Amino acid sequence: MQKKILEKRQAARFKHFSRKSYGVFNSLQRVVNTGVLAVSTLLFANVATASAQTTSVEQQTPTTDETELDEVVVTSSRVALPLGIAPKVVTVISRSEIERLPFQNVSDLLGYIAGVDIQQRGGHGVQADVSIRGGSYEQTAILLNGINVSNPHTGHFSSNLPINLADIERIEIIHGPSSITYGASAFAGGINIITRKNPNHKAYASLQGGMYGLFAGEGNAVLRSGKATHQLSAGYKRADGDIANSDYRMGNAFWQTHVQTEKARIDFNLGYLDKAFGANTFYSPRFPNQYEKTKNYYASLRAETGTTLKFIPSVYWNRSKDEFQLIKGSESPVPYNHHLMDVYGANLNLQYTSKWGISSFGSELRSEAVQSSNLGNLLPSPNGKYKRAYNRTTISYALEHTLIIDHLSVTAGVLANYNTALHGNYQFYPSVNAAYRFSPDVRIFASWNKAMRMPSFTELFYSSPTHKGNAFLKPERSEAWEVGSHWGNSRSVVSGYTTLFYQRGKDLIDWTKASDTLAVWQSVNYKKVNTKGLELGAKVNLKTLLPQLADGSSLQVDYTKMYQSADAGNNISSYVLNYMRDKVAARLILPIGNKISTSWNWRWQNRAGTYAKYDATSKTSTAEPYPAFSTLDVRLDYRPVSNCVIFANVNNVFDHTYFDLGNVPQAGVWATAGVSYTF
Repeated sequence: MQKKILEKRQAARFKHFSRKSYGVFNSLQRVVNTGVLAVSTLLFANVATASAQTTSVEQQTPTTDETELDEVVVTSSRVALPLGIAPKVVTVISRSEIERLPFQNVSDLLGYIAGVDIQQRGGHGVQADVSIRGGSYEQTAILLNGINVSNPHTGHFSSNLPINLADIERIEIIHGPSSITYGASAFAGGINIITRKNPNHKAYASLQGGMYGLFAGEGNAVLRSGKATHQLSAGYKRADGDIANSDYRMGNAFWQTHVQTEKARIDFNLGYLDKAFGANTFYSPRFPNQYEKTKNYYASLRAETGTTLKFIPSVYWNRSKDEFQLIKGSESPVPYNHHLMDVYGANLNLQYTSKWGISSFGSELRSEAVQSSNLGNLLPSPNGKYKRAYNRTTISYALEHTLIIDHLSVTAGVLANYNTALHGNYQFYPSVNAAYRFSPDVRIFASWNKAMRMPSFTELFYSSPTHKGNAFLKPERSEAWEVGSHWGNSRSVVSGYTTLFYQRGKDLIDWTKASDTLAVWQSVNYKKVNTKGLELGAKVNLKTLLPQLADGSSLQVDYTKMYQSADAGNNISSYVLNYMRDKVAARLILPIGNKISTSWNWRWQNRAGTYAKYDATSKTSTAEPYPAFSTLDVRLDYRPVSNCVIFANVNNVFDHTYFDLGNVPQAGVWATAGVSYTF
């Protein structure tokens, strides 16, 4: 990766990827950098899909039978591997891409990754469900700086993060099950959002406004003291919404302290998010005046020390408070739902490097508890608004080893997981991943993984006039296979990837109901849901083809195709079977001279399954297929001076009518403009 993307620190140099067995590890000497993650870490560095593959592999020369991977900083990996030999598909969205794209939040950004499915209920990240490779939103692990912030109350809240886009260094996305990496919750994949630890500015500020009463402002201040870097960022956003009862307001604050010495590294994070929004038909079209208020509190402390033997401990706390109003402004006839969720966790990761490879051992203790007016078991006596409560604890151990022989790399490991809610023994989830490198720019890879996910608290207990949970749900289980290839690097005229995957799922959880009248949604287990699919993509360096274009001109096109088979019967599926059957994402970056840059982002998607179309007059619902749709988003940047950017965004340029989730219409054309300044 480019040095400007990663923080400045000593890099691991892999100089002996030769015919000598284990030569790569002999060259590691005293440092293998493992970045920002603790026990739940990204298994393999940047492999394939986004255009942010900025680390290049130097060509072999006729005089030596070795390839020097110069200045490779191995980040976000349980087992540290150099780029170019990773046996799994990982998308990396870099800082430079984030700055160029016409999006206001992480969920919109992820919506243009072909293998990622974003089902939004409100605009600009008010509420977004994130899923990967046909999985549900509950099956994707979300991490912030390597700490798992997935919400056990409901996956609807997993993307409630107390950060601004300007705080993000990069986003790393694992495609496919990754339990040994992120823990048991990474059933379909994982997304790790990594913040900037040592930005090269003193302060940053941005203001923007736009249609539907949108106003947004954010800022960041940096203080350096000795070996420590302190940052405070804050943001506020509000809008009236494009339809009735779709207004929102959001405020957040995020503190970071980063300490780097010769022997150790310490990172401390503290965050707060306050969000309130009109939830028009969010959970049921029968109640258009729903309203929701959420608050999130977050704290984590992580350290890293050692060379040949590395110690990486961390502790974290994540709290979310939720007030849901089925009928806005009135607790009659349906009372408000109040939920208070706390997650506490501690991780310890050990990594040992020897001539036999890199071995990693990790352990995690994670406690999940909820107090609620609706979720859990009845308390002997109410605690204020909370009449019910439920808690469970997960204990997990992960053992993994990576071996490189000549051009072949193999990583094998197993996760042992125990959950108090299952009242049984440890469950084991193995994985094997391998890659073969034909040349510095061409490799093939294959993987096999098993995974498990516990039901969310909502799936277990939620009860309302429209939904009914199931306290007897079984955990979801899966077994997945994948083969793929990757070619090219950041200097190539064309680079690309192809991947075939197959997942066999058992006891997958969904909300279903009969296809007629006003039947209640119920959470159920499907006996089996099998998914097979294809991912492919290519990036073209337009500057190389057309020298008259400005530096950075590029075209990226990605495509995902999936098919599922399930034993769902004739009932309507709310989530699991409404997978993204086809998705095309294209991104054109066209700078104009040194001061103007344009970004054109187009997607087309075709969703499988049906939704319950509600008729307010007859008060009945019918099963209707999801219509395919496309959207175009455009951004224009003008940089009058190096530290100032004037920008304009237009989302859904052609004002297409569409929805990601049944009965919840998304905004038509929405234009915004603003200015940012870096001090």
